[in-house]
Amino acid sequence: MAGKFITFEGIDGSGKSTQLRILADHLREKGVDLLTTHEPGGTPLGKRLRAAFLETDEEVAPMSELLLFAADRAQHVETLIKPSLERGRVVISDRYADATFAYQGAGRGFDEKVVNEVIYLATGGLKPDLTVFFDITVETAITRMSEHQGEGRVHNRMDRETTEFYDRVRSAYLGVAKSEPDRFKTIDANGSIEDVQCSVCDLVEGFLNS
Repeated sequence: MAGKFITFEGIDGSGKSTQLRILADHLREKGVDLLTTHEPGGTPLGKRLRAAFLETDEEVAPMSELLLFAADRAQHVETLIKPSLERGRVVISDRYADATFAYQGAGRGFDEKVVNEVIYLATGGLKPDLTVFFDITVETAITRMSEHQGEGRVHNRMDRETTEFYDRVRSAYLGVAKSEPDRFKTIDANGSIEDVQCSVCDLVEGFLNS
């Protein structure tokens, strides 16, 4: 029996990674056969690609960025996600193809057709059964990111992006939510961790039990 593929999306600072960890603990306690992963860096090769991209001081050409994320995703899909789904597991990934559409497409200004072609090549057409989008204002996200950096979080290239960049990314995500309402579900992530956690658990458990 095929498993279920769920992705978590949102701009940096939206809290999606924290919510994924909380949800994973909750589902495992209920006996769900669960794999959690992330992009970029969900495989050994992906970890090296992630480091090469995020930790470099070299200026990275937008096309290089797009293709690097595609290479990471192709490896992720073929060696981890598809085999897990074929074994009937629930797979939850922190970011997937919608991130490329939003970040490299809208954020970097690539033509939508080009981005979609690259996404299809990398995924082989594999789409999530459910995507949870953690929507947050850009102002709140930037405040949270600043606080995390003050707590000793390691900086990377994406931390240097502008407010305008994140506005474009968020708008792209909201556009996907409007065009694919059956798959792409939006959660207000501006509240407390506990409030958001309740919404996430209700949404995902309802999906898995349907």
